[in-house]
Amino acid sequence: MVTAVAAVDLGASSGRVMLAEVGPEGIELTEAHRFANLPVHLGKTLYWDVPGLYRGILDGLRVIGRRGPRLASIGVDSWAVDYGLLDADGSLLGLPVHYRDHRTDGVTEWVLDEVPADRLYAVTGLQLLPINTLFQVMSEAVSARLAAARHLLLIPDLISYWLTGVLGTERTNASTTQLLDIHSGHWATGLMAELGIRAELFSALREPGDPAGELTGTVTLDAGLPGPVPVTAVGSHDTASAVVAVPATGERFGYVSCGTWSLVGVELSAPVLTEESRLANFTNEGGVDGTIRYLRNVMGLWLLQESRRAWGNPDLDGLLAEAAGCPPLRSVIDPGDPVFLAPGDIPARIRRWCADTGQPEPATPAETTRCVLDSLALAYRNTLRAAQRLSGKEIEVVHLVGGGVRNELLCQLTADACGLPVVAGPAEATALGNALVQARAVGAVRGGLPELRALVRAGCTLRRYTPCEPAAPWDQAATRLPMP
Repeated sequence: MVTAVAAVDLGASSGRVMLAEVGPEGIELTEAHRFANLPVHLGKTLYWDVPGLYRGILDGLRVIGRRGPRLASIGVDSWAVDYGLLDADGSLLGLPVHYRDHRTDGVTEWVLDEVPADRLYAVTGLQLLPINTLFQVMSEAVSARLAAARHLLLIPDLISYWLTGVLGTERTNASTTQLLDIHSGHWATGLMAELGIRAELFSALREPGDPAGELTGTVTLDAGLPGPVPVTAVGSHDTASAVVAVPATGERFGYVSCGTWSLVGVELSAPVLTEESRLANFTNEGGVDGTIRYLRNVMGLWLLQESRRAWGNPDLDGLLAEAAGCPPLRSVIDPGDPVFLAPGDIPARIRRWCADTGQPEPATPAETTRCVLDSLALAYRNTLRAAQRLSGKEIEVVHLVGGGVRNELLCQLTADACGLPVVAGPAEATALGNALVQARAVGAVRGGLPELRALVRAGCTLRRYTPCEPAAPWDQAATRLPMP
């Protein structure tokens, strides 16, 4: 018997609706519909076009409806930290603001004057990032919009609400807000009170696999689906779903979930809340089945995406082939420098960063691409080594999942930088993890993460990269960057 579920996976640059058919032999994933996720500037503010994303989701469900498999469930995941505000009638109060908007400039310092960084880390276990939900909420603390709001929903929970009419917040994504207590797993209402944030804005928490309602009659009819169709909470932070689909055979692995962002770390059973961990800016986020994703956010392929946009979108394969022939490690940047966060002319910022640090400025698109990829691989190396040191967990292999697996040069550079084998794949790890949690919730598969990962290994083509360059040049290059 084959069970069909739909995985709605919203990334920072595109969204997709995937049909997953799960049977005794494994899981088969088919793309029903893919659509762009294009933010929009209105006045001075950068917003997400969530009505456009919702339209793309319904278009994808209609494709599945025409194909005919009856869906046992739908699950939604997305990027973290951003949210929509609803009024007392459940209507959206304006478009959600993009995390790359400048509204949080200076807010971190203001909040830390009220709640010191060490206490904030002790409560939430999260690294300090200006994009975190806490700082976004505080940036509009005196706004009419927040005053009128009755509910705050993270993006996947907002989509689920529109599909079902049922309010709720899934825990793995809630754990990225810096408003969840890392010890109790509940909302940090004491912290909220201290900062003047209304706790009643936040909905009851759900676990991955919990029911999240059923499609409303209107949505079912609009999507052309035979009802009723349940919606299931999944690891709604896309990295939580991606880590479910890491095809590891044991526990001694590190992971790089590489897309617009790179999430780099290890899987633990308990958080690491030491002062050394805080100073290294590591985060403890909730994972599926009670795990902890101990990681750092590292800027990802955003740097290359924005650079290509500045160059008029040249062919990526040709660009990577040229970059492979450029001298390695000639110039490296810190991908996490805030100067690279906002949209704009990334190549110019890279040249300026290199000039300011006494390194040669990349002169061509190929040289800039090589600089970006060398720098990402070096950041992965430094982060994984710090994760091992801080957590005490040994890494024997690095699993690289997400869209970055298609970038063979980045995969090989990561193996060379880390001095460890890199297993690349699956590219659609997030959608697979989303679908597997649903399939388990409806009884189509059984077991814990090892069993789910075995299904991934059985159904995907993986590629192994082994280190082929000496460590010394990477060791020298690492001295040019700040260490975690």
